[in-house]
Parts: sequence; structure tokens; C-alpha cells
Amino acid sequence: MVQQKSYNFALRIIQLNQMIIEDSREYVIAKQVLKSGISVGANIEEAIGAQSRRDFKAKLSISYKEARETHYWLRLLRDSQITETELSNSLIEDCNELLKIIGSIIKTLKNPNS
Repeated sequence: MVQQKSYNFALRIIQLNQMIIEDSREYVIAKQVLKSGISVGANIEEAIGAQSRRDFKAKLSISYKEARETHYWLRLLRDSQITETELSNSLIEDCNELLKIIGSIIKTLKNPNS
């Protein structure tokens, strides 16, 4: 589930990046949100291929941090009016959902009985 959601999120982030560059000619923030946004799913993929529980948790933790960073950039894009509020809010909601899922998995991994 999280694997597909993060992949779909990455596709939306790529489209957002292209739109920002074409419409606003804003390259710095576009690059930042692209890097962190597609990294969420890439680190989930790495976690799936982890060699140990510790490695799995470490990769998921990186994915969570990248999602937090992406959340920041999306809010900045919205509040600076570089992107439309509706689009930004939709992406922020998707990002929040990923944060909840990844956070829940990490919390479960911290439980010694799991």
C-alpha cells in the first residue's frame, strides 16, 4: 500500500515540478520539492529490499524525513502563491497520508513485541 501511494505521489511531484518550471520559472524550489518528493518512494523501495530489520527501519526513517521536507516545500509553494491553493492542498494531503503511514510503521518497529 505505502509502496504504491509513494509511487503515485512521486508521479504527481514530477508533474508539479514541470508545471512550476513552465508557469513560474521557479527553478530552485521546483528542484528541491522534486528531489525530496521522489526520494520518499525511493527510500521505501530500498526499505523493502533491506537486509535487516534495523536497515528497514533506517530506510523508512529517511523516507519519513524526506516526506517532512516535501511537506515544507509544498506549504512554501502554496503560501508564496507559486502554485494554486487547491493543487497544493491536495499534494499536502497526500504527503500527510504518507507521513501517517510511514510514521505508523516506524512506531510499530520500535515496539519490541512486534
